[in-house]
Amino acid sequence: MIVGVDGSSSSLAAADMAAEEARLRGGRLRIVHAFARSSDLDPMIHGVLAETERRLNERFPGLEITRTVVSGDALTVLRTESRHAVLTVLGRRGRSRFGDLLLGSTTMQLAAHGHGPLMVLRGRPDPQGPVLLATDGSPAGNAAASFAFTEAALRGAPLMAMHVWNTWSEPTPYEEPGDPLSVVVDLDQLELRHRRLLEDAMKPWMAAHQDVMVQPRLERGRVRQALLEATGEAQLVVAGARGHGGVAGMLLGSVSQALLLHAECPVTVVRAL
Repeated sequence: MIVGVDGSSSSLAAADMAAEEARLRGGRLRIVHAFARSSDLDPMIHGVLAETERRLNERFPGLEITRTVVSGDALTVLRTESRHAVLTVLGRRGRSRFGDLLLGSTTMQLAAHGHGPLMVLRGRPDPQGPVLLATDGSPAGNAAASFAFTEAALRGAPLMAMHVWNTWSEPTPYEEPGDPLSVVVDLDQLELRHRRLLEDAMKPWMAAHQDVMVQPRLERGRVRQALLEATGEAQLVVAGARGHGGVAGMLLGSVSQALLLHAECPVTVVRAL
């Protein structure tokens, strides 16, 4: 387990979250700092990083914690370090005066090109509720489902499996998108089909994690909007990097991007294995 720390308050809060994740898994935590200028090195090593390690050792006695300081830009360093990590944890924003632009440049790129799950601290403080899984029934979502069920079991929390559907994203048998007949659909049958899709997607995971209480949630509406609203009642949301509707070569889907930017609770993006 690794956490990227740059001295910002967000990254320090992320270190706490990462330590708790390591404790739940009975694993180790490595604090990673990337530096570009040597003038920043000594104050960081002997100041913020040392204090962070001391504080975490006090809060999580018995947890093995180490520090790694690497020369290079944050994205390259974290991407390399994530190769050997069960989970990579980051804060919402860093020391950049441009605030969320750091999220756009580092976190989004790491979510798309990193190795393993990426957890980002954001949203309201001390979120409560179920672990929210964004599911679309695609094979690419299996890695996210595996992570979400494991996380719910570790936290002793229920899992809300949410599938959002709508008519405008449905394929039709008509060749011409403008054909007026293409908008005529049987809503009851369509809802039933999506309900079965959700049930079928969850069956193997429910069988493997019988200790996790699952709350299936089927909604008709705009996918991003519905999921973002649901994050207000969740302690963590888990999504695949890209599912149905993803464009070939586009490694991070619009839903994952929206969650990383606007969710009201921490977000974990899991790339397909």
